[in-house]
Amino acid sequence: MAQRRGSALLLAVPVLALSLFLVGCPKRPATTAASAPPPTGSPTPSAAAPSTTAPGTPPAPSEFRATDNLKDVFFDFDKYDIRPSDAKMLDTNAAWLKSNDNLVLIEGHCDERGTNEYNLALGERRAKAAMNYLVAQGVQASRITIISYGKERPTCTEHSESCWAQNRRAHFLVKAR
Repeated sequence: MAQRRGSALLLAVPVLALSLFLVGCPKRPATTAASAPPPTGSPTPSAAAPSTTAPGTPPAPSEFRATDNLKDVFFDFDKYDIRPSDAKMLDTNAAWLKSNDNLVLIEGHCDERGTNEYNLALGERRAKAAMNYLVAQGVQASRITIISYGKERPTCTEHSESCWAQNRRAHFLVKAR
């Protein structure tokens, strides 16, 4: 019995060490680039200022701006499923994006509960869920970039469910092409 427990422990220690090594401790927000390709053709008059991004790389999050035309969608605790009421909001967002030729950055956010690593991953799943919904509605995936901020950028800082619900969101920003 003691020998069986000892051999199980010898197997568990390397597996645990390997999993900790693979997971790591990211300190920067997770980003996924499903971004626009580099521009082609001659520049338009509205493109007077040169882009700060190299061709083929996604634009920096700081290049995107908020717009009143795109509304946030919200998520239940520990979930990344699109709720029916938020699907209607995403339909409205998709319609606006299809009629405007902007790039869009979708930020995934979480409430303060959970570890940084867990919330970065959950925020990324929320941003991807919103992106996948928009793509299914006809928005080109090449126009979308996603990023997760986890719990690092709350809109509300109270410690209550009503406040936490405001922080569990996908937020949309745009950048002209």
